[in-house]
Formats: sequence, structure tokens, C-alpha cells
Amino acid sequence: MEDKITIKEAYVAMYAYLERLYDMTGSNDLGGFLGSMSLLEDGTPAEPGVWNEWMRAVQQARNGQIDLTLELPDE
Repeated sequence: MEDKITIKEAYVAMYAYLERLYDMTGSNDLGGFLGSMSLLEDGTPAEPGVWNEWMRAVQQARNGQIDLTLELPDE
């Protein structure tokens, strides 16, 4: 497997992952979000703001601004 993928390939991978979650949960919220993420014939998302937010997230990840650390509350 290659170490690098394009931004569009990452978007498609995220969509596929969320679609699997939707299949498992049937969440209406997730289903609605997937609809807004779906691509139109010209390759743009059904909801234009989705791509802008995706690019913002990509930039934050590239800049090391995303903290994935799980923080459990003290008991």
C-alpha cells in the first residue's frame, strides 16, 4: 500500500468509512451528512460548504493542529 494519497482519494476514503458506519447504525444524521458529501456529476459535493470544511481539516492536519489524544476523565 502506498503511503501517500491525494486529497480527493482521502475524501473518498472518508466517505467510504462513514458509509460503512451508516450501514451499521442507520443514523439519520449520518445519512443526511453523506448525502451532502455525495459528489455531483461535475465532481463537486452536493453541499459546496462540505469541500471547504474538508480542505480546512486537511490544512489543520498538515499543520499538526489536530489532537487525536484520548483523554479519559479522572475518577
